[in-house]
Amino acid sequence: MSSHAKKLIEVALPLAEINDAAAREKSMRHGHPSTLHLWWARRPLAAARAVLFGQLVDDPSAYPDELAQDPQKIKAAEKALGRKMRGDTDLAIKEILVNQERERLFEIIKQLVIWENTTKESVLEPAREEIRASWRRTCQREGKPLDTPLPPVLDPFAGGGAIPLEAQRLGMEAHASDLNPVAVLINKAMIEIPPRFADQPPVHPTARSEKGTSGWKGAAGLAEDVRRYGDWMREEALKRIGHLYPPYTLTQELLDTRPDLVSAGYMEGDELTVIAWLWARTVPSPNPALNGKPVPLVSSFWLSKKKGKEAYVEPILENGEYRFEVRVGKPPAEQREYTDSGTKTGRGANFLCLLSQVPVEGTHVKASGMAGDLDSTLMAVVCEGKKGRVYLPPTKEIENIAREAVPNWKPEQKLNHDPRAIWTPPYGLAHYSDLFTDRQLVALNTFCDLVSEAREKVIADAQAAQLPDDSRSLEQQGTGPTAYADAVAYYLAFQVDQLSNHCSTICGWHTNNTQLRNTFSRQAIPMTWDYAESNPFCGSSGSLSNLQERAIKGMGSLPASPNAVVTQENASVRPIEQGTVISTDPPYYDNIGYADLSDFFYVWLRRSLKEIHDPILGTMLVPKAEELIAAPYRQGGKNEAEKFFLKGMTAVAKRLSVHSSDSAPVTIYYAFKQSEMSAGGAVSTGWATFLDALIQADFSIVGTWPMRTEMTSKIGQNANMLASSIVLVCRKREITAQTATRRDFIKALKHELPLSLKDLQTGNISPVDLPQSSIGPGIGIFSRYQQVLEADGSSMSVRSALQLINAEVSEILEGQVAEMDDWTRFAVKWYTEYGFNSGPFGDANVLATAYDVAVSGVAESGILESGQNQVRIFTPAELPTDWDPDTDDRLTVWEVVHHLIRILESEGESAASKILGQRSIQSNDLADNAKTLAYRLFTICEEKKWAELGKSYNGLVIAWPELEKLANDLENPTLTQADLI
Repeated sequence: MSSHAKKLIEVALPLAEINDAAAREKSMRHGHPSTLHLWWARRPLAAARAVLFGQLVDDPSAYPDELAQDPQKIKAAEKALGRKMRGDTDLAIKEILVNQERERLFEIIKQLVIWENTTKESVLEPAREEIRASWRRTCQREGKPLDTPLPPVLDPFAGGGAIPLEAQRLGMEAHASDLNPVAVLINKAMIEIPPRFADQPPVHPTARSEKGTSGWKGAAGLAEDVRRYGDWMREEALKRIGHLYPPYTLTQELLDTRPDLVSAGYMEGDELTVIAWLWARTVPSPNPALNGKPVPLVSSFWLSKKKGKEAYVEPILENGEYRFEVRVGKPPAEQREYTDSGTKTGRGANFLCLLSQVPVEGTHVKASGMAGDLDSTLMAVVCEGKKGRVYLPPTKEIENIAREAVPNWKPEQKLNHDPRAIWTPPYGLAHYSDLFTDRQLVALNTFCDLVSEAREKVIADAQAAQLPDDSRSLEQQGTGPTAYADAVAYYLAFQVDQLSNHCSTICGWHTNNTQLRNTFSRQAIPMTWDYAESNPFCGSSGSLSNLQERAIKGMGSLPASPNAVVTQENASVRPIEQGTVISTDPPYYDNIGYADLSDFFYVWLRRSLKEIHDPILGTMLVPKAEELIAAPYRQGGKNEAEKFFLKGMTAVAKRLSVHSSDSAPVTIYYAFKQSEMSAGGAVSTGWATFLDALIQADFSIVGTWPMRTEMTSKIGQNANMLASSIVLVCRKREITAQTATRRDFIKALKHELPLSLKDLQTGNISPVDLPQSSIGPGIGIFSRYQQVLEADGSSMSVRSALQLINAEVSEILEGQVAEMDDWTRFAVKWYTEYGFNSGPFGDANVLATAYDVAVSGVAESGILESGQNQVRIFTPAELPTDWDPDTDDRLTVWEVVHHLIRILESEGESAASKILGQRSIQSNDLADNAKTLAYRLFTICEEKKWAELGKSYNGLVIAWPELEKLANDLENPTLTQADLI
């Protein structure tokens, strides 16, 4: 058996607080490092920080004797137990000591994950000291000197850099690598560059004269230079290309048709700054009578759906031509449907010809695009007004100015047509240059050129500021003027990249919040029909000034020590120092094509950083052949892609297993798509293949932690959206691991899985996460065996194991309901068949007899109505509003759940908590049973594909901790000074 000490993450974590902080962080924008550069499926810093802390810190069960040496801890434990310690081996006291110590560590984590504490040394330093203390214990156990340096932390799939960044923040030497050059540059900007120039004042002469050269901590001086030279870039660009972005000048002719502008105080000659130009793509009309006249492809004519600020485009047809007018207010009822759908009909690229109403089919749109006949027409202009957005009609002059732009360079690299995520090539947009208007290309070219010019200015200013005489570049580990200028240039190039994300013809206009929708609002490059062209010189979201300000704030949260190492390497062959601590967030099978999507940014990075001869930028596009994802279009089909992923992930996992630290487990994140989250027993190929790779690499999965790592607001909107992550805690499988039979495995599942499932429910795992989360403990049992043999002697596959685990989970959930009252059990079975719909009385009567109840009795309990040979369960909204559980003489778990849902959805958490806190519910264990029933009903909804019904049960469980807290506050109110007087 292994002699290593268990780490905290192998025993317990304050999961609810970690998930709350992670979910909250996903909506953070200002001050977050993610604002430096977009990356797909970036882990929340809170989750990464908590996982690393739990991975590096000993669980108190590893040092009870040490705890027993502290008199104050002994005294507290004795008080909790109610008696004195009896001898050095008093197990009861030691158990209390361990639990109290674990709670103390939990409090550190709870503070650590709060967003506002991200840079607070008063919170971070105690966490670092716990890591150092655990390492000293490890050194003592292994006979090493106590001052042996901490091991490095490695993420070989560094991606967006959350894990290496948080390792560095926790005082560890962070090592990050990735095959993708965009990811490598992001990691360099976050963890490698700031320590190189830590505590250094800016070199910009104005900044030095205005703010002095002392008091610059961490990356503050570097951030100030990025701000100053970024400002110079923007001002210089405005001089060069500002004529392409003129203001909108109001004419008397326009004012005569827009009383809303006149009443708002606008006058002839007023110049309004443009936020965006809204365009519609056009194709030649398929109607032969129109001789190929271009007609617009419009998915919606809405400009603003904000209440009280509605605006829309109305197409005006005259003499065989069309033009667009802007209307304020709601469209007439007869125009509403047309405004909603534009000229689009159904799904895909199907439209109607605006002039003739002839169908414009998808085949025609694609053929027009491939023939180079895809064009665009201006529909409206959005401007900054006195009190918000002002929507104005297009003019020929404005449209002509846009068409005057002539770029001197275009990114002619071809897009890979990944049918899962890159959808423009079939429409003729096959090169990266095709994703931008000529005016956008001119702007991006200009800013790229200015990055190089700004770099030269930084070199000159750094020499004048007498930076160390070091001629090496940043890539050569230099610290002098050239290296510093390279560093500033990286951050400025990132701003150009961020601008490109808001400056392409894939960008849309969000009519609900009246803002630009960026290119990567999803993990794909979709085809857009009507698009928004932003003004990089305005002050709105997506402008260069806005993006720069967000990036500067993001730099403020970067740690500037200790030193870190970032390299571009393939994870399957990169060298790993023996004893390295591994925490990684590998690719998720086929969920995201990182390399294909990264090309969008990479083409501009190479242009911006052309004066920096970094080998990372040596290839024309991002490397793809070795990228460890399952990409059927690239690897010859679905089966070949699965084999490629399994082989590659197994090779990586074996390297991690062989070289990782024995003193700490390996932590590996796996994220799920919403479409993978099935309670019906189906096994995701990606999940099965991923687990198979780990098990083949001789890993035993000793812990699993479901993390809410994605924005919950997006779940359900898109099947490809990531929903949550499972953090797998892995140890090298013991060499003494036994071979088990199928019967042994099932027996172990039945013995251990119920308690694990109950722990997950107690930890308030949301029902939508429970199906995949509960697989973790099951696969942990499976992976601890050398192999599991089927009845025929063959080795059980991971897929078969997952199917057995799923079946056992369903059985456990059903068994939990079996312990509830008979009326609830009847209702659950009836609901499984009919939901809230009516069913035959005869069926209900047969079912009631089986549960030893009468239909009339169930009706009297308030669960259902019975009449005219039909039976129907009441929906939550139909339940009586004067219900009082304390006076209900036939109180059921079913009623508690659905009344809580009714009150929660109509009156909110405070009102629902009053029900939860009532004595009749608390004294009869109805609260715990109600929560358990909500889990079961959600799984039924998932199996039946009743998505809307399932939301209510999921929402109730998610709200449960707050309901309990509010209920407890009602029972134990906090006294105020006024109360005491």
